[in-house]
Amino acid sequence: MSRLRHTGDEFRRVTDAAAFGRVAVLMGGSSAEREVSLMTGNAVLEALRARGVAAQDFDPADRALTDLVTAGFDRVFIALHGPGGEDGAVQGALEWLGLPYTGSGVLGSAVGMDKLRTKRLAQAAGIATPPWLVLNGAPDFDRAVAELGLPIAVKPATQGSSVGMSRVASAGELPAAWRAASALDPVVIAERWITGGEYTVAVLQGEALPAIRIETPRTFYDYQAKYFADDTRYLIPCGLTVAAELALQQAALATFEATGASGWGRVDFVMGGDSKALLLEINTVPGMTGHSLVPMAARAVGIDFPELAWRVLETSFARERA
Repeated sequence: MSRLRHTGDEFRRVTDAAAFGRVAVLMGGSSAEREVSLMTGNAVLEALRARGVAAQDFDPADRALTDLVTAGFDRVFIALHGPGGEDGAVQGALEWLGLPYTGSGVLGSAVGMDKLRTKRLAQAAGIATPPWLVLNGAPDFDRAVAELGLPIAVKPATQGSSVGMSRVASAGELPAAWRAASALDPVVIAERWITGGEYTVAVLQGEALPAIRIETPRTFYDYQAKYFADDTRYLIPCGLTVAAELALQQAALATFEATGASGWGRVDFVMGGDSKALLLEINTVPGMTGHSLVPMAARAVGIDFPELAWRVLETSFARERA
C-alpha cells in the first residue's frame, strides 16, 4: 500500500495517555449532520477510553462551550460535522478559550467547508476540478445547462455528507434542485457531472494514506450510501497504477496545502474517461463511523481504530499556545 508524506508537517507522538489530560469529545451539535456526528463521536469516545484516555462526551447543543473550561478539560477532539463544527466557528471559539483541539485551524476549517472557495484556491494552485458556476437563481439556469451540459450536480456551498445535493438530468429539474440547496445555504454551486470512478485519499499527520475507490449502485454517493447502505463497495487497493495513485495522493496533499488544512482529513476526487483526477471537495472532520473511509484507509496500513483516534488526538498538540 503506497503512502506519501508531506515533509513540512511534524507532529508530537504520545506514548502515555496521561499526557492528553482530560479530553472532551465534541459531538452532536445542531447541524443537519448531527446524527452522523453522534455516531462519530461515540465511536471515538469508546476508542480513546479503550486506550486509557480520560475522555468524556460533550454536546454543544446542550451545553455552553465555556463549560469546557469550568469543567477542567485540557483538550478537545472535534467530532462535529457540518456548519458550526467543521467551518471554523467552533475552532475560533476554542482558540479564544485557550483549548487545543484536533485537526485544522480556523482558516483551514472555514475554507474546507466552503466548496466555492476551495475550488477557487485549488484552481489557483493548479489542482483541477470539474467545471462549475454559481447559481444565483432562475436567471442562471439556462446558462448552467449551456455551459456545463447535462447532467449537472447542484449543491449548497457549505454542507457536508452530500446534504442538499441533487443530480439534475434535465433542465426542468433545476428549479427544485436549486430550491433544495438554497434552503441550506444562500450560495449554490452547479457542477458538471463527471461520469467515472470516485476516489478518496485520507491524510493523517501529513501523510497521504492509500486511495480508496468507491462504487455505489445509487445515482451518486449520497448520505445514505455514505453512512447506512450495505451495497456500497470500497476497493483497497483502488485499482490504479502505482504512478496514478501517487499522483492522486500528491493532489490530496496539495489540496491540504492550498486550503490551509492540517492534522487529518480526507480529499475526494472523481476520475472521468480521460483518467484525469478532478477535485470534488476536502473534508477537515471526516466521519469515523462503521461506514467511514478514513478508518478503512488506516486499516490498510495496519492502523486500527483506537490507534487512529489516538493519532488524530495527537494533532491537538499543534494547537497548544506557546
